[in-house]
Amino acid sequence: MTHITQGFSSKSENLIEKENKYGAHNYHPLPVVLEKGEGVYVWDVDGKKYFDFLSAYSAVNQGHCHPKIVGAMVEQAQKLTLTSRAFYNDQLGVYEEYVTNYFGFDKVLPMNTGAEAVETALKLCRKWAYEVKGIPENKAQIIVCENNFHGRTTTIISFSNDESARQSFGPFTEGFIKIPYDDTEALENALKSSKNIAGFLVEPIQGEAGVYVPSEGFLAKAKALCEAHNVLFIADEVQTGIARTGKLLAVHHENVQPDILILGKAISGGVYPVSAVLANNGIMDVIKPGQHGSTFGGNPVAAAVAVAALEVVREEKLSENAEKLGIILRKGLNEIAERNPLISLVRGKGLLNAIVINSDEESDLAWDICLRFRDYGLLAKPTHGNKIRFAPPLVITETQIQECLAIIEKALNDFR
Repeated sequence: MTHITQGFSSKSENLIEKENKYGAHNYHPLPVVLEKGEGVYVWDVDGKKYFDFLSAYSAVNQGHCHPKIVGAMVEQAQKLTLTSRAFYNDQLGVYEEYVTNYFGFDKVLPMNTGAEAVETALKLCRKWAYEVKGIPENKAQIIVCENNFHGRTTTIISFSNDESARQSFGPFTEGFIKIPYDDTEALENALKSSKNIAGFLVEPIQGEAGVYVPSEGFLAKAKALCEAHNVLFIADEVQTGIARTGKLLAVHHENVQPDILILGKAISGGVYPVSAVLANNGIMDVIKPGQHGSTFGGNPVAAAVAVAALEVVREEKLSENAEKLGIILRKGLNEIAERNPLISLVRGKGLLNAIVINSDEESDLAWDICLRFRDYGLLAKPTHGNKIRFAPPLVITETQIQECLAIIEKALNDFR
């Protein structure tokens, strides 16, 4: 990959070198070293200010360091941080009642990270399949979509087709059927192919694949097919949930209520690792003591932070803001595309958007464009080679959107 580091200070270079020397090389960060964030802005170690157009992969929907969320974390951290689940604590039940009412489910199983929550949902789906649906033990199959991204644990990469995430990490976990995304005919055929189908795991919008928005009606028809075949519809809303796409959940665009809902990232506003799996009693009650858990899952700090983060979404009408400003952002990006052939496609929903750069996936062009965005004061990152995701915090204003569109056009014009 090309690195452009003009104007880099020795302080930035030294900190980058420390990560390169002492940290595993499991990420390829854009070369900028951040030390402060507030709202839609971040600042680097030299005091340069940037628009954040990634939001920590949609974890910071409520804006960086939201005072209400940080306040809840600090207040709770000064009283009680961890009990494990060996004992009750005074925050967890309050959070569980709040989050289940908020999303319309009977029960929640609290975890810490998105990948943990996906693993939890897979285990829950399988246990339901054996104990409720009556599938023979160890025969359950779960349908997934090609080009999915649900995390990088061993089981999850077993049904990924990202070879960089899979190579030299086998042997892989069995029990998954892959179908094309946004293809209800393929889903129906897969459902008919076996009586051992337990669930269908799907991203309402494929984020890591480049913000691939399915055809209108896909989610509703997929849910109906799952119901017809007594199969659990499992929505991975780790990236698309918590108001990002203009609705509280992306599945709400088609009035779908999943059987199992997976949440993470913005459920804490980006200040603490929190994830959750929600389901109704008929599914969740198959989990008994000792069968699944986490020392930190449901800890008092996480519980207090998640309630505050979800209150902010409602109080500040972040779903409505994402819907309105997403339309404005896509309109502006499409107007830039009309003037600059470097953009071959604009797609997205709410404030989860992407541009496809007119190059092949092996090209460094999208990376170099992101470096130029950085130089002009906006931070974004390529995905799958030639796609650039635009996902600012949902507290952004229309004026700020217009400022960002000007930066994007200026940077793109440098590569014409």
